[in-house]
Amino acid sequence: MAHFGVVAPAFYSHFNALGALAGELVQRGHRVTFVHRPDARAYVADPRIGFHAVGAATHPPGSLDAVLRRAANPGSPLGLRRVILDMAGSTDMLCRELPRAIDALGIDALIADQMEAAGALVAEGLGLPFVSVACALPVNREPGIPLPVMPFDYAEDERARAIYEGSTRVYDWMMTPHRRSIEANARRLGLPARDALHDCLSPLAQVSQTVAAFDFPRRALPPHFHHVGPLRPTGTHAGSANRHFMPAIAAGKPFVFASLGTMQGGRLALFKRIARACRALDAQLLVAHCGGLDAHQERALEAAGATWVCGFANQQAVLERADAVVSHAGSNTIMDAIAARTPILALPIAFDQPGTAARVVHTGIGLKASARLTGSAQLARLLRRLLDEDGFRTRLDAMAESVASAGGTVRAADIIEAALQGARRPLAMDAASLG
Repeated sequence: MAHFGVVAPAFYSHFNALGALAGELVQRGHRVTFVHRPDARAYVADPRIGFHAVGAATHPPGSLDAVLRRAANPGSPLGLRRVILDMAGSTDMLCRELPRAIDALGIDALIADQMEAAGALVAEGLGLPFVSVACALPVNREPGIPLPVMPFDYAEDERARAIYEGSTRVYDWMMTPHRRSIEANARRLGLPARDALHDCLSPLAQVSQTVAAFDFPRRALPPHFHHVGPLRPTGTHAGSANRHFMPAIAAGKPFVFASLGTMQGGRLALFKRIARACRALDAQLLVAHCGGLDAHQERALEAAGATWVCGFANQQAVLERADAVVSHAGSNTIMDAIAARTPILALPIAFDQPGTAARVVHTGIGLKASARLTGSAQLARLLRRLLDEDGFRTRLDAMAESVASAGGTVRAADIIEAALQGARRPLAMDAASLG
């Protein structure tokens, strides 16, 4: 059995998805340890999964909250640059600390989140096998496909291609601090030149939480890229979400679920607009703010029209009952909504959410609007369309079948085990030939 190290951004949603995968590997007899800054320990709730803290000198306990606040609401261009510097600082720290941690822990292989280059760089530098996992939209680039962070609809005409190429150049310029970090650490680890996340992907196996039917048409993904669908807990730990809130939903009235994820859950003004929209529709509304609101704000939201307000909901169970979901277009919520056949109103805010929202519209499984500019009256009109028009659910039926057959966590674990076995076999042959 192998000891896997997991390297990911210090975000709850990424640790949550990779934690489900880690749990499946543990059930198969493997050992799994997450490695990151001390504060990230709070994201590893499964006692079967290890955590090893690194980088306390530069990323001390208590410092992650400020990073998360900046990432959730960067504000000005200077704020966005600070977020990018945070990314670069995390990559620098992990590239510096991981080799010692891997040696001390006796790690055999890495599971590297696509959004953190350090896992791939260090694994390659040490000659360790590694698998890349896309918890968000895949960063794999190809001509004619806009970057995941871009809000563009899909088109194949020359104007669209020019927009995609121009936006990519702007993005790469903005990401210069992170590019410099990747370049410098690649040199220090003795690797060939590379400068972006898409240059730091596994040659053995790449796993994505999405399904091909949800993405724009892809023609250049490598043969070792696998769409497996949502990574969710399996076995005896699959029911852990049952401790979260589940409302008593009344029959005969529409039921809407609203969640903006763990990083955006403090946006009271946006939640109020959603609540007023649902009140205008005479719809039941459950808001899950993921710990972003206090008790006073919860009461204010109820006064605005929310039927129930909670910190965390049993998301998969709630979505199975919901007639529509209002989401920030985070990958976890969107994939759960697809699996539950729930029409989506996407209000993207940051990261790859604009790209995810564009795919929601492209596939016809929902609608999108501006989280900042859309008022409650327009939100109500959009929700009314989701509730009344059968086409959204018809298209969701087909996509949900794709998710159900993708394999999820079990298939992802199969792929990782096969990749590790394949990586070990040539090493064994080389040793035999030397003997």
